[in-house]
Amino acid sequence: MCLSAEVSLAAAAVLIPAGAVAASSAWRRDRRYLMIATLPFLFGLQQLVEGLVWIEGRAGNTHHVAQYSLLYMFFTWIAWPIWVPVSAYFLERGARRNIILLFVIAGAMLGGLQFVPYFVHDGWLTTTLLRWAVRYQDINLLDGLVSRIVTYAIYVTVVIVPFLLVRDWKIKTFGLLVAGVLIVTYVFFSYAYISVFCFGGAVISAYLLALIWRMRATPAPV
Repeated sequence: MCLSAEVSLAAAAVLIPAGAVAASSAWRRDRRYLMIATLPFLFGLQQLVEGLVWIEGRAGNTHHVAQYSLLYMFFTWIAWPIWVPVSAYFLERGARRNIILLFVIAGAMLGGLQFVPYFVHDGWLTTTLLRWAVRYQDINLLDGLVSRIVTYAIYVTVVIVPFLLVRDWKIKTFGLLVAGVLIVTYVFFSYAYISVFCFGGAVISAYLLALIWRMRATPAPV
């Protein structure tokens, strides 16, 4: 998360237990919501990792910074493009479910193409600590084929459209919130968009937590 290690760790301290409670509630009430209920927990883990990036970067431990940066990018390129459409998949039925499955496949393919090369090509991922953010600069495997804008457009489509395909208006609203965060992040914080987007992700997790919490107060359907 942007700002500092302290803010990242504080966010993790809130989101990890809150996300665990939300997941437990979804498991008891309606297991279709289990995967989407765990998103705040995953955001919390990612904030914990970035807190460690801050700490190791300030200490000058470049090797540990590189390791934690890889873990951070695992969430960016593997967890979100796969977990998000899969969570929408379990919330929908019928023909739309099959359409969402295509986004799951696309997310897995995109994530693999972007993340795996970090392990093969030294220097394809570099991390810089700015005053209020962490800048993750990378070389993408698709850079030789399409512009970075196209790659990001595919990514955004994969993580937003599945939510918009779900008939539940509350999930559609969450998808629109994610879209808003992505747009604001890229327009105003393009120099460190990966880090700042996860700040927004942590904030919109409050919406999910509220949604799942209301489910707890609602009698389970018979």
